[in-house]
Amino acid sequence: MKKYTEMDTSELREEYKKLSKQYKEFQYRSLSLDMSRGKPCPEQLDLSMGMMDVLNSNTDLVCEDGADCRNYGVLSGIPEAKELLADIMEVHPDNIIIYGNSSLNVMFDFISRSMTHGVMGSTPWSKLPEVKFICVVPGYDRHFAMTEYFGIKMINVPMLSTGPDMDMVEKLVSEDESIKGIWCVPKYSNPTGNSYDDETVRRFARLKPAAADFRIYWDNAYTIHHLYDHNQDHLIEILAECKRAGNPDLVYKFASTSKVSFPGSGIAACAASKNNLEDIMEQLKYQTIGHDKVNQLRHVRFFKDIHGVVEHMRRHADIIRPKFEEFENIFEEELGELGICSWTKPNGGYFISFDSMPGCAKNIAMKAKKAGVKLTPAGATFPYGKDPEDKNLRIAPTYPSLEEIREAAKLFSICVKLATIEKLLGEDTGK
Repeated sequence: MKKYTEMDTSELREEYKKLSKQYKEFQYRSLSLDMSRGKPCPEQLDLSMGMMDVLNSNTDLVCEDGADCRNYGVLSGIPEAKELLADIMEVHPDNIIIYGNSSLNVMFDFISRSMTHGVMGSTPWSKLPEVKFICVVPGYDRHFAMTEYFGIKMINVPMLSTGPDMDMVEKLVSEDESIKGIWCVPKYSNPTGNSYDDETVRRFARLKPAAADFRIYWDNAYTIHHLYDHNQDHLIEILAECKRAGNPDLVYKFASTSKVSFPGSGIAACAASKNNLEDIMEQLKYQTIGHDKVNQLRHVRFFKDIHGVVEHMRRHADIIRPKFEEFENIFEEELGELGICSWTKPNGGYFISFDSMPGCAKNIAMKAKKAGVKLTPAGATFPYGKDPEDKNLRIAPTYPSLEEIREAAKLFSICVKLATIEKLLGEDTGK
């Protein structure tokens, strides 16, 4: 098919008329599909139902070290859970603290503690004239919302196919003492699905920040979320690389089982250097006497070890891989030759990042919503909800059924075409 940019006005109007008819047909069907968040589907949640049976009133709830999981104590997590999460995060168990169900909550705590008490003896951020964070864009909306909540100024750095633009990152952190952190989703990034290459990780480990309390917030949420058995992304382990570079305290590394077992009922963990862990534990002892050890034990008894986790994630992949591939196939068929957009084809994670022509994303999202498909709001993948080019949309294919995915992908493609033609014609013919 002829590219839209090569069509004359009459051809574009004829194409628009045809697409408008197809769009109205979708509206008549009263669809109601929510793809606004990366939620596991019911079939994925069913994979973990056996976790409900591994503990009962007759179960021995004593850990390997003799601690009773029913009682207080064990502030940093039971040894079995530390070993399991350490294997998932590719670190030593001594470098792990096990928390409650949410790594996002842990990150919030870290920011809050830094605001009120500083980092390893530094001035509390709340007493500084200005605090800044680097935000890799497009990126994770909840990271940005959290930073905005604390009044931290956000600086955009573009995400490349290899990871963040490290020339920009290195220059910014070395010259500005008010920059205290950077948000990273290094593997199967949200939303692009890109993973940081070896050089990027090594450059992170060798940063020379102007601020002694600068930290890399390394949110490795999708570390084991592969879509394929063989075509997988691999990431250099950041703690070991920082230690090798003489910067052992530079990074906080986060992960959880939220999309492995049950979202909202998993276990979260932070890995860090000995110095960082001592600083964290000093605060943690005032916050809690210990997190949910029964849930920690439940996870260990269900998965047993890292091999059980890997096999479990293969079953997850078998469920969601066809959904990603269906989106990609329909996009290729409907949009591939038009020269008006691009999208990522990740090897793992939970999202597809879609770039329209500049100035079209909000219009696409609005049209999709009016026809019954709810997307993450346009602009959400940028700080303050402001995509400067209005072109990026995050697609979350995991929750709908495969049949619903087909419907959503076809409708989305129509919305892209309509919004693009409106942009090219310089008018809103959809009103």
